[in-house]
Amino acid sequence: MRATVIILGSDASPAIAGAGRDAGEPPGGILVWMVVFLEIVTFGAGLGVFLFQGRKNEALFEAGHDLLTQPLAFANTLILLTGGWFMANGIVALRGGRSPIALRWITGAIVTGIGFLAIKCLEYADKIGHGHVFGDDVFFTLYYLLTGFHFLHVLVAVVILLFLARSIRLGRYTRDDHLDVESGGIFWHMCDIIWLLIYPVIYLL
Repeated sequence: MRATVIILGSDASPAIAGAGRDAGEPPGGILVWMVVFLEIVTFGAGLGVFLFQGRKNEALFEAGHDLLTQPLAFANTLILLTGGWFMANGIVALRGGRSPIALRWITGAIVTGIGFLAIKCLEYADKIGHGHVFGDDVFFTLYYLLTGFHFLHVLVAVVILLFLARSIRLGRYTRDDHLDVESGGIFWHMCDIIWLLIYPVIYLL
């Protein structure tokens, strides 16, 4: 049996939340939450290794930290948080039956994702240009592994949102059937959460 939960949208009109999923099933479905859990555990382990190595190689990690481009990392943090806000608004609009508005919000999230990737490429180019490459030392090896793996996640998220945006434009997702959009939104927010773990550990500590 499908669950039909009535909530009030931002325009005070009824909106169907959770359409397309079984009663008791979390937004987006259980599978995407399993993926989120596994990814956060994986990144958490990687960051644990980074912190452990940092204690063993304090001078090396301090020197590596000083070589990072802090303004670009901070800009990317703001960009991802903005993209998360765009995506959340897009899902709310879709639940309220406002597909054109949802499409605009999700397109905004796609733009922020592309912006994040572009800035990260600039950061990588700067490091490589100065001879700091993967395998150079333990700091930059872990730096490229962690941020590069997250880069791939954002890239996948952008591709997913592009597909979802196209499907919304074609009318395939509506207020009554948008489980895939919720799943895509949760994957997008996972990228936000992982970056909020990476940013302070690598760039600030």
